[in-house]
Amino acid sequence: MLFVLIILMSGLCHAGNLTQVEEKISKTAKESTQDAIAFLERTVNINSGTMNHEGVAEVGKLFAKEFESIGFQVKWIPMKEVGRSGHLFAERNGTKGKRLLLIGHLDTVFEKESSFEPYKRSGNRATGQGVNDMKGGDVIALYALKALHQAGALENTSIIVAFTGDEEMSGDPMDVSRKDLLEAANRSDIALGFESAEGLNTGTIARRGISGWTLKVKGIQAHSSGIFTEQSGYGAVFEAARILNAFRQELAGEKHLTFSPGVIVGGTEVTYNSELSSGTAFGKTNVISRTAVVAGDIRCISNEQEEHARERMMKIVSQSLPGTTAEISFDKGYPGMAPKEGNWKLLKFFDQVSRDLGYSPIEPFDPDKRGAADISHVSEKLDCLDGLGAMGNGGHTPEEDIDLDAIPVLLQRAAVLIYRLTNTDLYR
Repeated sequence: MLFVLIILMSGLCHAGNLTQVEEKISKTAKESTQDAIAFLERTVNINSGTMNHEGVAEVGKLFAKEFESIGFQVKWIPMKEVGRSGHLFAERNGTKGKRLLLIGHLDTVFEKESSFEPYKRSGNRATGQGVNDMKGGDVIALYALKALHQAGALENTSIIVAFTGDEEMSGDPMDVSRKDLLEAANRSDIALGFESAEGLNTGTIARRGISGWTLKVKGIQAHSSGIFTEQSGYGAVFEAARILNAFRQELAGEKHLTFSPGVIVGGTEVTYNSELSSGTAFGKTNVISRTAVVAGDIRCISNEQEEHARERMMKIVSQSLPGTTAEISFDKGYPGMAPKEGNWKLLKFFDQVSRDLGYSPIEPFDPDKRGAADISHVSEKLDCLDGLGAMGNGGHTPEEDIDLDAIPVLLQRAAVLIYRLTNTDLYR
């Protein structure tokens, strides 16, 4: 009996510690590579810059049809209220395994007015608008789920796919534009992000958030010969310079924290348009500056770090030079995704999937090298793992490309990861 039991058990696991079902899923995912690449080409050849609302919706329709074909309930959520196209949500409701939230986005940084770069393949690489960030990642998520569908492994699972239409330039207020994503998180246990993979041996368990700040400074307009006196003060430009230098002295060098003044205008009369990120200045060399405006960003790993940085910045701003006043305001942006224990646990689980498939171990990617992403909005609610998408170079540039040779590996790992989370109790 013992001999028979050993034989029976040996039929469940094969080389690389995959079960028969996992081997089938892995094989199907790998064999779907060319279909995935062909579908990717279709999506890339549609301009879907964030403000090209028709283009974003058109890409959404392509994905919606594919998700419907594998049993997902699909809905398009218009975002006219915040001046954006909309979001695509696809959902399956079940009771088996962990409830997953798969996150991607349909829009790119390449607006309709930009020079159109269609999909173009050269050997094992292809270029095109959003081919890597992040239509390639969306395709990885879709075809991983297709592999599970062909194996019958989607039945009774709970999976929500959320492809936003404005990740590259989010609609404001975010309480509206991210409302549906947050509600989806309330019905989920784990979030998987399909932003770009930074190599085949990394996963993203933390990424910095980003928000904006605007500094406005007032001085006393007077003859320049009186500068530094009690009557005339130091002027707006000197006060702006003091504040910026104090930011550098007191905050620079803190791990995971950066802040950058991106634009400054100063003089007697200034204008600044935050929507256009442009301004004008008028002044004379013999007149003390009356006004200065500085705008920049701040990036942090957590909400706590951001709040602490803001407090120190406000304190610096309040210590005005004689004859000047200043105020600083902060915009609500993308939160940080801190490397909490649950994220580390997910990374370790993904590492085992990769090893069982015969691929490289997985290490955490440096969060300082990643920008903000939608997964950060749900990171306080759920265990999160990002960087499961496509691999390539030149993101946000006309040279953006994708490594086509990496697609089979990425598909297999994503498919088996989703299977184990939704069909087994291995993740506890």
